[in-house]
Amino acid sequence: MIASIQGMVAATFRDHVVITTGGIGYRVFVPHTTLDRLDLGDDAFLHTTMIVREDSLSLYGFITAEERELFEILLTINGVGPKMAVAILSTLTLDNLRNAVVSERAEILTRVPGVGKKTAQKILIELKDKLKFGLDTAPVVTFDDVNSDVLDALVALGYSIVEAQTAIQSLPKDAPPNVEDRVRLALQYFA
Repeated sequence: MIASIQGMVAATFRDHVVITTGGIGYRVFVPHTTLDRLDLGDDAFLHTTMIVREDSLSLYGFITAEERELFEILLTINGVGPKMAVAILSTLTLDNLRNAVVSERAEILTRVPGVGKKTAQKILIELKDKLKFGLDTAPVVTFDDVNSDVLDALVALGYSIVEAQTAIQSLPKDAPPNVEDRVRLALQYFA
């Protein structure tokens, strides 16, 4: 199977890139976090997983081997296919996903398009057993009702879930407990 690909980014699309190497253009499906880091003409190296189906061969690429490993772990969960796994990696950073698993917050996963409450709970239960690496060192940010409201406010202002969660993680430990002040502090992160 194809474990990695290196070549020039010949085209970018909503959910994939075309990497040209050796005169051949390979369509590689990537999460948005990877897509955002690739520009036309760049020389790119992606860790890949090849999915073989009865009617297709699909290549999925990731900037880090850790992202690829998480993608492959997500695929072992019943009901999670490649598109949902990419959507999860597009919406949540690895640290955000670890936080969701450690704090058992299914509502974080329900923010991923196509993931309902039951699927989110199932993913959390199975990841707790399968996502052994880094759970003990995962930075746990308490996503209580206040932080959930701050996250909702930042998303409503146009920030992605990943950006909003990163801003919330950057809040000082002594941040005020009310939503408005926490939103102001989170917005300073983007300044």
